[in-house]
Formats: sequence, C-alpha cells, structure tokens
Amino acid sequence: MSLLDTIVERIPEVAPPSQKRLSFKEKLKWTTIVLVLFFALSLVPLFGLGANALQQFEFISIILGASFGSILSLGIGPLVTASIVLQLLNGAGILKFDLTTHEGKKRFQGVQQLASIGFIIFEAGIYVFMGGLAPAPELQGTGLYLQLQLLLILQLFLGGLLVMWMDQLVSKWGFGSGISLFIAAGVSQSIFIRALSPLPSPTNPGIATGAIPALVQSLAAGDPQTAGLMLAGVVATIVVFIVAVYLQAMKVEIPLSFGRVRGHGIRWPLHFVYTSNMPVILVSALLANLQLWGNLLQRWGYPLLGTFVNGQAASGISLWLSPTNIVGSVIRGSVRFTDFLHALSYVVFLIVGAVVFSWFWVQTSGMDARSQARQIMSSGLQIPGFRRDERVLERVLDRYIGPLTVMGAIAVGFLAAIADVSGALTHGTGLLLTVMIVYRLYEDIARQHMMDMNPMMRKFMGGE
Repeated sequence: MSLLDTIVERIPEVAPPSQKRLSFKEKLKWTTIVLVLFFALSLVPLFGLGANALQQFEFISIILGASFGSILSLGIGPLVTASIVLQLLNGAGILKFDLTTHEGKKRFQGVQQLASIGFIIFEAGIYVFMGGLAPAPELQGTGLYLQLQLLLILQLFLGGLLVMWMDQLVSKWGFGSGISLFIAAGVSQSIFIRALSPLPSPTNPGIATGAIPALVQSLAAGDPQTAGLMLAGVVATIVVFIVAVYLQAMKVEIPLSFGRVRGHGIRWPLHFVYTSNMPVILVSALLANLQLWGNLLQRWGYPLLGTFVNGQAASGISLWLSPTNIVGSVIRGSVRFTDFLHALSYVVFLIVGAVVFSWFWVQTSGMDARSQARQIMSSGLQIPGFRRDERVLERVLDRYIGPLTVMGAIAVGFLAAIADVSGALTHGTGLLLTVMIVYRLYEDIARQHMMDMNPMMRKFMGGE
C-alpha cells in the first residue's frame, strides 16, 4: 500500500479549517458560495459541443446533480460511483480498510478520491466517444473532430474536479455534504418549475408547464382529464413530503448516563431512517447509470441493457427498472396488466437496492453496533442498569440498529417508488432525497449552531 499511499497523499484536496468549530455565519457563507457557483457553472456550455444526446435524460440529470451540455455534465456521478465500488470491494473483503481508526478512514477517503478522479476520466471519455456529448456530426472523419473530442473530455474532467472539490469544501467548511446539497438544489429547482411555472409546456403549448397554473387552466377550459393529472401530481407530492417528514421524525432514544456522575444523562437517538439518505442516493445513482449506459450502448450498437426510443426505455431490463406512472394511466383509461407488473418490478428493485446499500453503508461508515458502542464508551457514557462493558453495550445496540437498518431502508425505498408510480411532480427518489437532506440539515444546524445564530433565525429554527 506504500505506492498507493504516496499517490493518495499527492492528490490536491481542500484543506480543513484550522479551528475545531466553525460559526454558523462562516458555514452559511461557504455553503451559499458553493451553491451559487454550482448553479453558475451549470450554465457554462461545453465549447465545441455539437450533438447533446443526453439532454432528454431529465431524471438522470436531477439525481446526478448534472446539467447535460454544460461543464457540469458529469455531476456527482463519478463521486457516487466510486463510493459504490469501494463499498462493494470493502464489503466483499477484496480491499480492506480499518474504518475504526483515523488512519484507516483517511486512507479510505484518499482511495475514494483517487477512484473518483479515475471515474471522472472514464465517464468523460464514455460520454464523448460513445456519442452522448459529441462535436458537430458534419466534422466526423476530420482531424478537427478528434481535437474537439479531446477538448470536450478536458472540459468534463475539469468540471468533475470542480464538483469533487466543491463537495469537499461543503463537507469541511459548510453544512452537510456537497453531494446532498447538489441533489437538493436540483430537485428543488425542478419542483418549483413543475409546480408554479406559468410558461407554456413544450409538448402542449395550450397548458402551462407548472401543475398549479395548468390545473386552473384545465378547469376553466372544462378539461377534467388534464385537471385530474395535474391534481394527482400535486397531491402525490404533498403526501410523499408529509410521510417522509414523519419518517424522519421517528426515532428510538436509548437512555445513557455518565458512570461517575449520578443524576446526569442523555438520550442517544437512533432514527427510524437510520442510514439517512446515502443508500437512496446510491441506488438512485445505480438506476441512473443503468439507464444512461443502456442508451449509450444502444447508440454504439450493443443494446445489452435494452432498447430506447427518444431517451425512454422501450424494452429489456432498463424498461422493467424504470418508473411508470400508474395513476396517470388509470386517469387516462389506458392502464394494462403489464403496467402493474412493470410498477411492481420497479418497486421491488428500489426496496431491495435500498436494503442492500443501507446494510453496506452501516458496515463501512462506522454506524454499526460495535462502532457506536465504542463511541459511547469513549464519551464516558453507559446504559443505566447495565455493566460498563463495550460488548454488553454492543449487544443492546444491535437489537435496534439491525432492524432499523432494514425497516428504514424498506420504508424509504417503498416511498420513493410509490411517488414515482403515482406521478409526483418530480421523481420520487429525488423528492424523498430532498426531504431527507433538508430535514437532516435542519437537525444538524439546530443541534450545533442554535446559540450562535441570529435571534430571528434561532426563533425560526425552533429555538427560544
């Protein structure tokens, strides 16, 4: 590992702050700067781009925090893919990282950063050479075409590095992580446009793009079918939002006491959605990559993952693992039995994928019972009425962590799938992710910075 460690140490990264604790204003400043920079870079077009075959993949772009055709066309895809691969290799024992030590965590993060750079180069090459993002078709066969391809890859590489460093900047200097922030920003933008935009729809110029203006227009025009579709989308979005917030608020609190100080203790919270949003991000990225690679393979002449028509899966595994709007089909009167089978396969895959990634995430991120017990013991805490022993504490925690890992993953996978098949305003996975991200961000800010924020902001966050 010496050569690998040498390479990892030489990779540029964002330096952590010198002080142990940053103020609320400092974190807010850097988070805002990164968010503005993210939106600004998503508007910078790729120089030399002629054919953008990826612009029709709106679902993929939202989940990956990407803007196809811009310098941020890769989004968080390489970062999440690197995380998936490393987790699988570590879980299978092919690569071993001791995540219980500081050096082991540092090495894991360094290898993940190196893998991210590798996937940035790899995905940039795939996007360009397989025709997803390509120069003007009339230049094919000329030396200029190859030069423009290399230039596009260079721009995508630089964009991928910027996303990686912005993620590090948010993680070390801001709130939460950059991956979560970029997903929440993209989904929020999509929901805002789909709910409130008064501009005419590209597919139906007589109806507004936003569901609420379109609902009003269709009711005024006496079009009950369109009104039903718009109302179903709004209701599905609101219901998923409320249920997701409720799931986030559910938790088990384990009473702990300081061994040497009687009468003083705390409650150690274990959330029902124990693994938060990362497993959902991973399974969503897996689905997004599956759809994207399936389309690119078809363009290359190898439809191994199915066929696509106008960017939509038409057959094969990609079709069965893509969402379908059952509620919309019922309202239109065009629902078939195969549509229910299609929806069922999508729901099952999302649930199973969420459970698998949730379990891997617990084992590799220090959230397992042993790591939590070690953390509690190092804080001088213990469960009242139990012997002060790490093994005893581990057994008690394992009664909750194992079931919460599985049940929470099943709940979020099912909820995300239901949002998709019920026609919510944005894809269910993205909607669920945004709710979870914002809620967990709210909890972190309220816990860490309630005392150093503006009094009006403190009151808004629920403080006194």
